[in-house]
Amino acid sequence: MSLDNLEKLPVTVITGFLGSGKTTLIRHLMQNPQGKRLAVVVNEFGDVGVDGEILKSCAIPECPAENIMELANGCICCTVADDFIPTIEALMKLDPRPDHILIETSGLALPKPLLKAFDWPDIRSRITVDGVIALADAEAVAAGRFAPDVAAVDAQRAADDSLDHETPLSEVFEDQIACADIILLTKPDLAGLDGIARAKQVIAAETPRPLPVVEVAEGAVDPRVILGLGAAAEDDMDARPSHHDGPHDHDHEDFESIVVDVPELDNPMELVGRIERLANEMNILRVKGYAAVAGKPMRLLVQAVGARVRHQFDRPWHPSEARAGRLVVIAEHDDIRGDQIRAILNNAD
Repeated sequence: MSLDNLEKLPVTVITGFLGSGKTTLIRHLMQNPQGKRLAVVVNEFGDVGVDGEILKSCAIPECPAENIMELANGCICCTVADDFIPTIEALMKLDPRPDHILIETSGLALPKPLLKAFDWPDIRSRITVDGVIALADAEAVAAGRFAPDVAAVDAQRAADDSLDHETPLSEVFEDQIACADIILLTKPDLAGLDGIARAKQVIAAETPRPLPVVEVAEGAVDPRVILGLGAAAEDDMDARPSHHDGPHDHDHEDFESIVVDVPELDNPMELVGRIERLANEMNILRVKGYAAVAGKPMRLLVQAVGARVRHQFDRPWHPSEARAGRLVVIAEHDDIRGDQIRAILNNAD
């Protein structure tokens, strides 16, 4: 780390595909700050602030709720002047000032354009990217869902000019891996030893330089492993290649989200079954939000990656809240068919 970066406020960018465990990791860091006063920026995809509210419910003196800020309905790197820079400046003005800022990107975000935002004159002299942490779901990577065999695809393309290029999902995954300083391989218990080995092989094939890969379950990693890297990533852009390098800005037109209101349920498994059906029949990537269950005073938190659904009661309903659910549904553009999605989630088809 250069002397110029010693006095700058360090920022860690936490990236990773949908449902890879970013919020779980940040919650662990918040609860194990090792004396650091943390601040968090959460970039949601969709206007229901699930991840931000989860983190605020875990606030502690070293990371109070006012140190946790949400940027919803827009990728950080696409709204630099309007949202990102003012948010960073607001955090830097807090008294006491944070020792370290964590940025959780949306699962669809490309990290390299965000790094370029740190070159803005208003903040460049005052902050530095301490490191980029990429989370990869071991089971998904092992199955090849988001990291196709590039050599095999190229061979097929050479044999058949009608084949399409790699899917947008694979490009997002590859860009996140290529931009990282360290990779956390999450949910290793679901992948098993063979799956972990396959996932590490896929990741090694995608990284432009040797990177450490650390297995992490439930976000439990020693903060000293991922904080204090001193990478100054904003000065190291050439070592972080992207599919989207070039003069044109990226966009997210390949993905879309909708918000679905869900009435009170008799049983959580009703909703689990509907989400599994969505994933199987309509290629839905991600569902997250809240639901109400009849006779239960607690709110049901729901998070799904494909057909893998996790749910738990997270907190009591506030007296001022309506006991009704709201879910964000994310998919590639062609798979978002609002009327059908709403009908399935509301069991109305």
